[in-house]
Amino acid sequence: MDNKPVIVALDVPDAASALALAARLDPKLCRVKVGKELFVAAGPSVVLGLHERGFEVFLDLKFHDIPNTVAGACRSAARLGVWMLNIHASGGEAMMRAAREAVAGVQRPPLLIGVTILTSLADADLAKVGFQGSAEENVIRLARLARASGLDGVVCSAREAPALRKATGADFTLVTPGIRLPGAGADDQSRTVAPVEAVNLGANYLVVGRPITQSADPAAALESIRNSLESIRA
Repeated sequence: MDNKPVIVALDVPDAASALALAARLDPKLCRVKVGKELFVAAGPSVVLGLHERGFEVFLDLKFHDIPNTVAGACRSAARLGVWMLNIHASGGEAMMRAAREAVAGVQRPPLLIGVTILTSLADADLAKVGFQGSAEENVIRLARLARASGLDGVVCSAREAPALRKATGADFTLVTPGIRLPGAGADDQSRTVAPVEAVNLGANYLVVGRPITQSADPAAALESIRNSLESIRA
């Protein structure tokens, strides 16, 4: 297991809030995620500010467009020095291959991760937008396509991790949002799991938002999650 499996989601509306929250965390113990709301509000400068504070950044913008446009966006993100970025696997093989080629050109290419099926979507939701089959079936299909297109891994629910391991191999990176502490509510996620369960199911990285960011003591909440994972490391 990576020594920093927890990625703290800085899902806040501005740079000041993000940097204040980051100041309460130790970059030696976690990575951080910058998503759409924060990036649109603050731009690349917030990524650079987090880098200055020692954090590795997962840029969670889920690019999905024609191949040339996505390639350009990924190239720009890679030049920012982000540790990980993601694109929608449903954009197709040509788009994913273009993204792969674009990030390969920088000195330290980021991990390039595909988004399969959003964890907010249940089977009934997928049917309404024209997907056939279950969420898990679509996740596996898109993950296989992502691997064949040169991506490093996928974002998925930990509940699909065992099937994905079988379908894509042990060296494919699985990034799991929807992490909640035992007994906590699911909020707007449909397929949630606890940290230990997620890792036991095969997740490499855990994206954790509210259980840390809305805690009275984010550092203590992070430490609690890390401690819960120690039994797996042993």
